[in-house]
Amino acid sequence: MEDSDLTRIVIGCAMHVHTYLGCGFQEFIYQSALEIEMAKTSLKFLREYELPIFYYEHNIGSRRVDFLIEDRIPIELKAVEVLEAVHLAQAKNYLEAFKMRVGLLINFGGKSLQVKRLINSKAPPKDENQKNENKF
Repeated sequence: MEDSDLTRIVIGCAMHVHTYLGCGFQEFIYQSALEIEMAKTSLKFLREYELPIFYYEHNIGSRRVDFLIEDRIPIELKAVEVLEAVHLAQAKNYLEAFKMRVGLLINFGGKSLQVKRLINSKAPPKDENQKNENKF
């Protein structure tokens, strides 16, 4: 499945969650609801997936993404009134650190669902015949 198809499915699930719950809950509530909604789909995903962060070839720590879709698309959730530049920078940094091409930043905290689709132009091009070969 193409990245755009996967992100479309995730966004649809997030819309269902936001429509049902509205705004005002903590992030983990939305994360739990989104997990239930995505389980209804054909998506392969992991919740709270820990990915290493490297400085050159040195593992200097790790960061958990809220969801990792199909081993290649990190999803970062927020539950804030307004997304700020720091939230966008954080999500972009994850893409670069994990050498992934596409990610989503989803905010459930506003009256309307906010979704940012992020592209890492520095990531190696996706080869349809191979799985993502990140060193996890």
